[in-house]
Amino acid sequence: MQINIYENGISLDIEITEDKDVRLLHLGSDERKPREDPECYKNYRLVEIHESGMNQDAHHGSKHIGSCPGYLLKYYTHRDYRNEYGRKLEIVQQYEGVFVTSHIQFFDQISVIRSWTEIKNESSLNHPIEYISSFALTGISDVNPGPRDKGVIMHIPHSTWYGEAQWKSYTLNELGYDAVNTFSMKRVSLSSTGSWPASEYLPMGSYENINSSSTITWQIETTGSWFWELSDVSETLYLNISGPTYQENSFLKILKPDESFTTIQCAVSFVNGDFQDSIRELTKYRRKIRRKNKDTENPSVIFNDYMNCLMGDPTTEKLIPLIDAAAEANCKYFCIDCGWYADGYWWDGVGEWLPSKARFPNGIKEPLDYIRSKGMIPGLWLELEVMGINCPMVEKVSPDWFFQRNGRPVKDEGRYQLDYRNPEVIKHANAVIKRLVEDYGVGYIKMDYNINSGPGTEKDADSIGEGLLQHNRAYLKWLDSVFERYPDLVIENCGSGGMRMEYSLLSRHSIQSVTDQTDYIKMAPIAANCMTAVTPEQAAIWSYPLRDGDLEEAVFNMVNAILFRIHQSGHLAEITKDRFEVIKEGIEYHKHICNELKEGLPFWPTGLASMSDEYLSVGIECKDKLYLAVWRTEGNTDSVQIPIKQAAGKTANIAMAYPSKMQVPFSWDDESCTLSVKLAPKTARIFEISL
Repeated sequence: MQINIYENGISLDIEITEDKDVRLLHLGSDERKPREDPECYKNYRLVEIHESGMNQDAHHGSKHIGSCPGYLLKYYTHRDYRNEYGRKLEIVQQYEGVFVTSHIQFFDQISVIRSWTEIKNESSLNHPIEYISSFALTGISDVNPGPRDKGVIMHIPHSTWYGEAQWKSYTLNELGYDAVNTFSMKRVSLSSTGSWPASEYLPMGSYENINSSSTITWQIETTGSWFWELSDVSETLYLNISGPTYQENSFLKILKPDESFTTIQCAVSFVNGDFQDSIRELTKYRRKIRRKNKDTENPSVIFNDYMNCLMGDPTTEKLIPLIDAAAEANCKYFCIDCGWYADGYWWDGVGEWLPSKARFPNGIKEPLDYIRSKGMIPGLWLELEVMGINCPMVEKVSPDWFFQRNGRPVKDEGRYQLDYRNPEVIKHANAVIKRLVEDYGVGYIKMDYNINSGPGTEKDADSIGEGLLQHNRAYLKWLDSVFERYPDLVIENCGSGGMRMEYSLLSRHSIQSVTDQTDYIKMAPIAANCMTAVTPEQAAIWSYPLRDGDLEEAVFNMVNAILFRIHQSGHLAEITKDRFEVIKEGIEYHKHICNELKEGLPFWPTGLASMSDEYLSVGIECKDKLYLAVWRTEGNTDSVQIPIKQAAGKTANIAMAYPSKMQVPFSWDDESCTLSVKLAPKTARIFEISL
């Protein structure tokens, strides 16, 4: 039996043999090229699943191939239907009472699938599961005319605190993979363990086949541990994507009789094109799966008092002039950041979330009411998944509130990790949200998360990795309940900036704090690359003019943020009038174009940015207009040539849009469709290109 599907530029070919083996022969945007030896297809499995004590039938090293009962699964049934997103394929395989369902969701007019796996134990035995793939695809190099380790670029999403979304590109050979035999022990793999899924790498990856001009890019949607590997079997490359594993992430799920388990979801983009094309498809997908909310329909400017401003030391006296300045600059939200609940040092005492009387002698409602009187929506900072070791509540609550390992509560950086599987923790969290929203009138919450819980918790779990996954899912369920009760409440996703920049959270949150970077020059490459990980209308980028900076510094800050969600900060009440005016102009310009940006698609005409680049650029394509940010950091290069391939065969009109009164030399070459821009060091501009 054959299952052949073609949807949205993606073709899928599945063969079910006479022995009921299910083989995923092809999934991609390129044309399938059958192999000469049909025996090799026995390794083209739809899912890899490994159980403790079963025989892994491959010379595999650390690779997750030859899994058992993965290779013993037999076809049971399948379902092919349409739902609200598009076409959906579900294939069920079974082995001795264990039923495994592979879910493949297509999306109308988007070249992306979402994939996950469900396993149900209908036997009378326990089944300890060490590994189960959310997505498995063998044969991705079959279209290569030459060796499988040539003609390929791997795009690796390096990311760190203060340096988010710094992608680097490598050949497979540069990553240490060589075609040394029909297969090897070497794999190219990324993994994250703990509750900061983007602290070293974004939970993403990309395989670009230069020979076939096709690209596969994926994102893993989890706020916990994850893993992916690319390697070889039977003279071809495979890609396996999963959530936590036993080998990499201390995860084990003991599946009891009548129990089910569902893996985390991942999204995979298949395009006939390059890496940028694949990100554009993922951008469409990210918008499709998001919770419908007013904030992304009308993205507005947020003033936050933290960054290069009060830095966790708010008082009524300090806030009043900032509130006045933010209102004059036409910000919609004003968020009081950390410290509002502590008389002094605010880090390790968090947990009660009661306002400091020392900071707010007349109560916190005084500045919150003042924010409202200025026509803005008030906000407060929270870190509601942790409790400080010096919080007065610590001695009053059960140790069951906290993650446990080896019989002890987990501590990290002066905080305990709260366990959202505990009903008392949920009750506490609900009470805090209710007080802020209903008593204080808060309409915006900055939800931060500044620790990494590590591999998980052993309490009431088959393994510490499973305990973390249970908590992750309990937290998401709680978050959903908050939005159900308060549908207009805006909750910003922050994890020391972008350490939790991923789409299990961002399908719920309307805004992401991309970074904590305090240097406005270093902010530029982070801003330029952030749309690889998040839609522009969800990407909050700081603009924080310095107290003693100059006009170009204020402009540079605004250019960092204008194409995204403006996270305004800085001592606006203390800067010079000319600098305030360019900030205000930038906000007004952003408000003028933001409804176009929220539907636009990103492009990088000079390639993705690097922290060491002298010139950087990023654009958003919106129907017949392109918005382009151009930065110069340091260096000796007088000007930059920026190719605009969208202008080919069209008449282009170029305007330097921001700042309107600080024009710089630029020119346009119709023949090469190239924009030439001359900038001084540490300057930046926004251009509009009408086509």
